[in-house]
Amino acid sequence: MNDALRSLTDLDRVIHEPARLLILTILSGVVRADFLFLQRETGLTKGNLSAHLSRLEESGYIKIEKTFKGKLPLTVCKLTIAGQKALTKYRQQVQEFMKKTSQPN
Repeated sequence: MNDALRSLTDLDRVIHEPARLLILTILSGVVRADFLFLQRETGLTKGNLSAHLSRLEESGYIKIEKTFKGKLPLTVCKLTIAGQKALTKYRQQVQEFMKKTSQPN
């Protein structure tokens, strides 16, 4: 059991944060999403969402494009290949942890 518990320390801390995990999960199901869609789906404030998106972009997990729709600013986010791989690895690690810890001793 100790090895299983220690495996939690190997989880990607960027993804493990609940709000960022939620953002990545949403982005994994769409081609791209604009800021307002992500805000509505996550329930995060503008500032909080912006901070999490910045952290994900710094990690290379998402790409942020800032453009205009007419005269209005438009921020669009897309999951990168690195982000897809990191999310897949994270899911596998969590599944493996669940298997190890749910087996009777």
